[in-house]
Amino acid sequence: MASMKVAIVTPGSYSIPSPMSSSVERVIEKFAPLLQPQAEPRIYGKLSKRLPRKGELLGVVYERFSKSSTTRYLQSIGKSIKRFNPDVIDVENRPKYVLSMRRSNPRKRVWLYLHSSTFISPRHITPRTLRHCLRAADRIIVNSEYLRGVVATKVPEITAKLRVIYPGVDTARFLSQYSPEGMVYREALRQREGVAHRRVVLFMGRLIPLKGVHHLLRIVPQLARSNPDVMVVIVGSPFYGSHRKTRYALELERIGRLCPEHVRFVPYVPYTEVSDWNLLADVAVVPSVEREAFGLVNVEAMSCGVPVVATNVGGMREIIEHGSTGFLVDPARVEAELLEMLQLLLSNDELRREYGMRSRERIEQMFTWQHMADRWLYLLETEGRMR
Repeated sequence: MASMKVAIVTPGSYSIPSPMSSSVERVIEKFAPLLQPQAEPRIYGKLSKRLPRKGELLGVVYERFSKSSTTRYLQSIGKSIKRFNPDVIDVENRPKYVLSMRRSNPRKRVWLYLHSSTFISPRHITPRTLRHCLRAADRIIVNSEYLRGVVATKVPEITAKLRVIYPGVDTARFLSQYSPEGMVYREALRQREGVAHRRVVLFMGRLIPLKGVHHLLRIVPQLARSNPDVMVVIVGSPFYGSHRKTRYALELERIGRLCPEHVRFVPYVPYTEVSDWNLLADVAVVPSVEREAFGLVNVEAMSCGVPVVATNVGGMREIIEHGSTGFLVDPARVEAELLEMLQLLLSNDELRREYGMRSRERIEQMFTWQHMADRWLYLLETEGRMR
């Protein structure tokens, strides 16, 4: 395939690259370089004080613009894209941006990649505007079959435009605890964090109600009675890149103080440290009470050979194989089933190892950044042949 130009338009919420960004920016940063040399990606994003207006990383050119207003941001990007003259404009997770890109570059193909259902909800966009935006896109990529169904239900007439491309994880960074290198590094990490002789249950993510952290903390007293060496580690804060606390976060800390020997809070950590916390864990928990479209935390834990216990909602059932790589619990009985599954995994080293090794195998087979780039390139190539 001849090299095709691809303009990737970021939401502008965070600059890229950044250790303090959301998962959307992380996905863009990780998969875009892997489109080379078959495609020439160029990333358009938010300007920050620490980054130049134009730069290059891993062969990918970045152009950055002020986000003083969304309108000005999109106008500046649209003009720059016109000079780049790409084959495809890929809008990331903002349906409304599709219309702006279509206006500024009317003869270009415009794709939309949705990472969640947030920006297609009535809180962010009216049903009428959503329909207009999705109809204006030539292709709509979603990160799970679950999200495909949500979008198709909202705007049935665009169903044929929908394609699923799963995000991934860097398996070289997120080492398996069962590899020789991962085993040594894991023990060093556990010594450093003072959990060498503890069974670590990890929650990694934002401390907001929909993530369901309160469910995990409420079962700690019962969990500790049957597993006196358990340590529940909560890594995260309410906001990206910030240690600010909310009323909900303070309530979580209050619950945690009921079992001070078994609960530890670690404020927001940069992404460079996320792999370490996953590697030292024994089990990961993702107790989201609302439907996650995908959930990178699942694949990051599984890459480290850590079985995941998650609620059976959204796209997580497409990642975790119940009774093989982890467990999916009923959201209507989340605390009872979460307790049961954690007790089973913590009390059985062989089962935990078996599930952990299968988890890593599943990631290597389906959920790497290279897999994502290959699927994206295949779609680009087939679309190009159809024109």
